[in-house]
Amino acid sequence: MSFLSHSSGNLIADRRYAFGQDYAQRGDHAAAADLFAQTVEVAPGFAAAWFALGEARDRIGETEAAIEAFRKVQELDPQDRHGAGLHLMRLKADAVTDMPRDYVRTLFDQYAPRFDEALTQKLAYRGPELLFDAVSRACAGTKRPMKFGSVLDLGCGTGLGGAAFRKHIDWLVGMDLSPLMVEQARGKDLYDRLAVGDIPEFLKAEKASAHYHLVLAADVFTYLADLNSVIADCAAVLEPKGMLAFTVETYHGDGVILGEKLRYAHGTAHVRQAIEAAGLQLLLIEEKSTRNDGGVAVPGLVIVAMK
Repeated sequence: MSFLSHSSGNLIADRRYAFGQDYAQRGDHAAAADLFAQTVEVAPGFAAAWFALGEARDRIGETEAAIEAFRKVQELDPQDRHGAGLHLMRLKADAVTDMPRDYVRTLFDQYAPRFDEALTQKLAYRGPELLFDAVSRACAGTKRPMKFGSVLDLGCGTGLGGAAFRKHIDWLVGMDLSPLMVEQARGKDLYDRLAVGDIPEFLKAEKASAHYHLVLAADVFTYLADLNSVIADCAAVLEPKGMLAFTVETYHGDGVILGEKLRYAHGTAHVRQAIEAAGLQLLLIEEKSTRNDGGVAVPGLVIVAMK
């Protein structure tokens, strides 16, 4: 299912766009760029073609021209559902900030029907299992049972994390930005409560009444730049001695960067600083990869902290 228009309404432009996509898929990005340029000349309001033109020009090393095309996408689609702003960050044309929420929502709404198969079979995703193992060891290390009264699964997606922990939980709450991901999770009958929303807004609303024994975030913070705010908000909804367990992608640096695959990588120092600033005690931080990309393990961290 596509939530973005890949038709300009002009038959000639659409035909050139389709030919350009075919060339791009075959790796001939110069030919693709030429066809996409012809497309936007005929249909200057066609945001998807401008985005494809930016990608093609980036591929052939025409950085300034790519930046110009991505700026045009933002002009045509202020919600930035294509994610042009992320490419501008990656190309160092704009500062690194959080991803546009409309882009993330659209991305995962499109992905929802095939999410489980793609993640577990094609990318060998293992985030929930790694988090379960880490939380189990953290519980053993603090001499507490592997049992939680109330648990919040942030960015629950289709429920892979909830499924890994469900039998150790009395009350499980899941929330996600994508309505269609939540719909997939609801079909698994894992959660006692499900909500659609933005993580910062959801956590702020929960502070007054909700206090969790465990907050999970499996491969969710890869879509947030600065961890300080979200970890502080997680700490605010935890019971005393409650745990926060999450995964991030990482790199050999101290801060935050946007990677080639348009996910944020957080340096170990940034993660440690955010946990300390939130007043949490770091129980465990380990270098573990939660997924493969192109058959190669993506560097990552698994973290457990306690209030």
